[in-house]
Amino acid sequence: MLTKAVIISIGDEILYGQTLDTNAHWLSGELNKFGIYVKKRHTISDTRKEILCTLREAEEGVEIILITGGLGPTSDDLTKPCLLEYFDTYLERDENVLNHIIKIFTARGRQVTEVNKAQADIPVNGEAIPNVLGTAPGIWIERNEKVFISMPGVPYEMQRMMTDTILPRLSKKYVKRGLIHRMIRTIGIHESNLADMIRDWEAGLPKEIKLAYLPGKGSVRLRLTAKGEDTDHLQKLMQDEINKVLPTIEKFVYGFEDEEIEEAIGRILMERKMSLSIAESCTGGYLSHKITAVPGSSQWYKGGLIPYSNELKNEQLQVSLEMLKKHGAVSEPIVLTLAENIRKAFHTDIGVSVSGIAGPTGGTKEKPVGTVWIGYSEQDKRAAKKFLFTKDRMLNIQYTATAALDMIRINLAKN
Repeated sequence: MLTKAVIISIGDEILYGQTLDTNAHWLSGELNKFGIYVKKRHTISDTRKEILCTLREAEEGVEIILITGGLGPTSDDLTKPCLLEYFDTYLERDENVLNHIIKIFTARGRQVTEVNKAQADIPVNGEAIPNVLGTAPGIWIERNEKVFISMPGVPYEMQRMMTDTILPRLSKKYVKRGLIHRMIRTIGIHESNLADMIRDWEAGLPKEIKLAYLPGKGSVRLRLTAKGEDTDHLQKLMQDEINKVLPTIEKFVYGFEDEEIEEAIGRILMERKMSLSIAESCTGGYLSHKITAVPGSSQWYKGGLIPYSNELKNEQLQVSLEMLKKHGAVSEPIVLTLAENIRKAFHTDIGVSVSGIAGPTGGTKEKPVGTVWIGYSEQDKRAAKKFLFTKDRMLNIQYTATAALDMIRINLAKN
């Protein structure tokens, strides 16, 4: 039987949209690695009623209840008082925690107030979880064969606490059961078209395997999830099904598991000892940002330019003003010239260019908002393709970057 968990994120700032709840996302992923199934996630306000009601609801049908937020020293931090009420207990000062708090404040040249010292008060039916990066300890409480774990809302404090103490302890307490995910990463095909292609394969999946479509901006992830007791059997079953479907969708598959398209491109370029440079206009550096976020990208990405204006296209990359006037910056001749000239200027094997109308203004009847041209150049190869994306500026930038990376992938596959 799978070990199940509930995550409770406490904070008005999350509900107001002022803070993104990255904690719940990170916790779900880490728990999954340990074979712990997250049954539900709650996001609630800093109120006594919400916290107590959610605790009562959360512990039904699960073994682990994880709470983030509300452990600070101020009056609006209500998690600890609510835990006292929920478990009908009281506080006792933990000297080890107190010494840790004093050490931190002393090192920072700050005075320790009574409010600060109160963070060392722990429910007597619980244990303090060390917080090496902050002053608010976590709290571990067990009741009725369930574990309640309360942690600070500060992401780096919570993550360190989970990694150092909580996850190792949970792995000892609960036997790891079979909960396995495999991800097939596709690009350049819409979700509905992909579903049509693999309909028969999906219909024949074993009962242990569930398929989910996870569409992104220009890409779709196929997630296979298997649950059961025999992990080795599930792994083999999953691989068998992947082997069955790959021939059908091979031209759209760029990688597996957590690999992003920019990582896959880098892997191929490194294997072939090839280099890349980019001239990007409408994406304004976003494409280069995605590439340089990949560790080791300096081994294959030499750099780029952002010739946003026609003057820079002319001055920096020798695109003639006559050509720009005749065809417009968003056109096949311009992106082909940009791609070829950036490749030559940076002495790389591949040059890529993007030019488009991101919006929300600037479109015409012939070239509406969302019109994008992407160019590709190798020594003996030139290619260009036109796209029509959305009316939203940021979406157009993101879709363009993904399409440019896919264009690199497609052309490399032809080599």
